Amino acid sequence: MDIISHDQHETLIRLYEASFEGSTAILDLLFQKDRSILNKISLTSFTETPLHISALHGHLNFTKELLSLKPQEPKLAAELDLLKRSPLHLAAAEGHTDIIQALLQENGAMCLPRDQEGKIPLHYASMRGRVEVIKLLVKSQPKSVLEKLNEGGTVFHLCVHYDQLEALQVLVESLGYENKEFLNSQDEILAIPFCTRP
Repeated sequence: MDIISHDQHETLIRLYEASFEGSTAILDLLFQKDRSILNKISLTSFTETPLHISALHGHLNFTKELLSLKPQEPKLAAELDLLKRSPLHLAAAEGHTDIIQALLQENGAMCLPRDQEGKIPLHYASMRGRVEVIKLLVKSQPKSVLEKLNEGGTVFHLCVHYDQLEALQVLVESLGYENKEFLNSQDEILAIPFCTRP
């Protein structure tokens, strides 16, 4: 027994294609045709939402349009993909600062949820050296700097491990004096590569 009809499935496929292309014109047409199209996403077998795709590919206008179609519904920005990543995780990894700002405005609490690997958006931004994204995420949720990885490592360990020294500097500067001992935190896995680096 199908949850959605063949026509609805085709419409949702067009929505996903539009999110990949960043086509707000197609999004508007689909929304005019079916105002509940965004509510039907959960009835599909897709593992990510159109917002995930749009955020990953840096389609700012499409992202803003999606968010505006579901006002007072921060749930869309809080949806997780198969790996428990939010659109904010993906935008942070890619360094899409404008999209980060739009997502934080919609739901700033999404700075803290962990994905399947135990990483928050700040961890991804730090690994990739996305300094401007780091600043936005820390400004939104200052305590996110203190979030440890599953293995006990910190965002500082990630910066060193991935040679992101500018990101490390920004993070250290953002840490309040009362939290300086956090810099000396031990981790179980990432400490070994630090010691063996040339």
